[in-house]
Amino acid sequence: MKLSWRVVLLWTLPLLVIGFFIWQGAFSSSPVNMGSNTASTRMTYGRFLDYLDQGRIVSVDLFEGGRTAIVEAKDPELDNRVQRLRVDLPGNSPELVTRLRKDNISFDVHPPRSDGAIWGLLGNLIFPVLLIGGLFFLFRRSNNVPGGPGQAMNFGKSKARFMMEAKTGVMFDDVAGVEEAKEDLQEVVTFLKKPERFTAVGAKIPKGVLLVGPPGTGKTLLAKAIAGEAGVPFFSISGSEFVEMFVGVGASRVRDLFKKAKENAPCIIFIDEIDAVGRQRGAGIGGGNDEREQTLNQLLTEMDGFEGNTGIIIIAATNRPDVLDSALLRPGRFDRQVQVDAPDLKGRLEVLQVHARDKKLAPEISLETIARRTPGFTGADLANLLNEAAILTARRRKDATTMAEIDDAVDRVVAGMEGTPLVDSKSKRLIAYHEIGHAIVGTLIKDHDPVQKVTLIPRGQAQGLTWFTPAEDQGLISRSQLMARISGALGGRAAEQEIFGDAEVTTGAGGDLQQVSGMARQMVTRFGMSDLGPLSLESQQGEVFLGRDWTTRSEYSEEISARIDAQVRSIVERCYDISCRLVRENRVVIDRLVDLLIEKETIDGEEFRQIVAEYTVVPEKEQIVPRL
Repeated sequence: MKLSWRVVLLWTLPLLVIGFFIWQGAFSSSPVNMGSNTASTRMTYGRFLDYLDQGRIVSVDLFEGGRTAIVEAKDPELDNRVQRLRVDLPGNSPELVTRLRKDNISFDVHPPRSDGAIWGLLGNLIFPVLLIGGLFFLFRRSNNVPGGPGQAMNFGKSKARFMMEAKTGVMFDDVAGVEEAKEDLQEVVTFLKKPERFTAVGAKIPKGVLLVGPPGTGKTLLAKAIAGEAGVPFFSISGSEFVEMFVGVGASRVRDLFKKAKENAPCIIFIDEIDAVGRQRGAGIGGGNDEREQTLNQLLTEMDGFEGNTGIIIIAATNRPDVLDSALLRPGRFDRQVQVDAPDLKGRLEVLQVHARDKKLAPEISLETIARRTPGFTGADLANLLNEAAILTARRRKDATTMAEIDDAVDRVVAGMEGTPLVDSKSKRLIAYHEIGHAIVGTLIKDHDPVQKVTLIPRGQAQGLTWFTPAEDQGLISRSQLMARISGALGGRAAEQEIFGDAEVTTGAGGDLQQVSGMARQMVTRFGMSDLGPLSLESQQGEVFLGRDWTTRSEYSEEISARIDAQVRSIVERCYDISCRLVRENRVVIDRLVDLLIEKETIDGEEFRQIVAEYTVVPEKEQIVPRL
């Protein structure tokens, strides 16, 4: 196994430290190298004095400046044989030498050897040099590692990724479903490649382009495509990378970023999630974040300040343009705001064609059918859909993805994981009546979306599901369509009440009732679709810097509030009465559909409509009169 230099260094440094202390301890604690004049048996200093008084000491060798002595003494217990003993003396004792001379005892003083001092000096010099050298090597090698130890003193340096020629692997041909945005951004690319075409007629290069849209619509992908198409130096950074816990770091990083950009102009700076640093100043409870505001002030100055910048195009992306500071959005800073919305039917088809290039699809799969089934899906949602279908294909050991995997993938993305099928019971029959109630009301009302399928297979938190698919993308919704949707949502509760009675009504319609209440209140307070007239009584969204619960303040009088509640109740009651009537009049077909649904667990929309057509006696669908 090959070890990296960092691993070796990290293991070597602790070993060096441990070895150094062991080495120092060995040379500092050992008395001295006494050669052959050593003794393993020790004698206490008091006993040494007793032997001295008794005349048993034959000779004394002093070491370590008189701190240690090797004594030859006669031991009476061993027939006065001479024994070599080691004695630890209490420091320098000149009176001991005097007494030894007085008693005519042979003694000798041995000077300390310098080997320990030399090795100690070498240890004190070599180890710090090795340690400093290793740390220097570690810091030097980690300078190129983002966030490494070598970056410790580079707080004020920009963390932007720089590419002289951005090779992102993404071109405009790889971005589908956002043709209007691509057209606006294509001008920026052309300006960078051929500026003379624009300067000849007096046009100036735009300073900033703000990409605005919901999450997953392809804003960052468009920035990568611009980098791939332009062929100019490209800086990319996230808004959150400007601000740190240290005061002044964000502004310093902004200055450093624009300094590098000016040195490489013309170039592109891409700031992702700019709302992290570009929020309105002085907003929110208790004031704003001073450090963030100073960073924003520096960014505003660099974009269009006293000095200005030439040849630098700033592209930023956000899904919250409402929270950005107004000074950031003015012309001269962000001259353009490019809206990147969820794709329409044609756009979804193009996105599917792009993501299906590397997928093995069965010949019978129609991407147009998938595009029609996925209204409201973003580019990221469609990419995830095909990926989930490919995963299911591999799990089922198939060679190519079929419509069965596509259908299951759509259900999984929208509703969640498939649960365990319900067993035959009263609860399963009640859920079947609930789902058939949704489907029958939605089928018999004129302006409702057609049924795609009804299923009893649990997904997520739902025990059963009824899918409706609009025939076309709807940008505007009429009052009759809203009333039809409210009636369809109430079809499940109506079926429970008409079939089982009030006592057997369940909590299964909880989510439906929340949806119904929201749509009815918006009809009254936002869309002017009630007797109160064409008035918008509630704003679409409150203060963005406060909690949502803090912004639910009343913008009208108590009298108007009571009239709003009455209008909401009137709309819901009218739609509920229609749903109950349709369930009562079509009880026979409902019973048959319930039996079929319990048997098959899933009924396709086309099969459902054919069975309903056999039993329905009214020549036309039920139409809700819009007038209340």
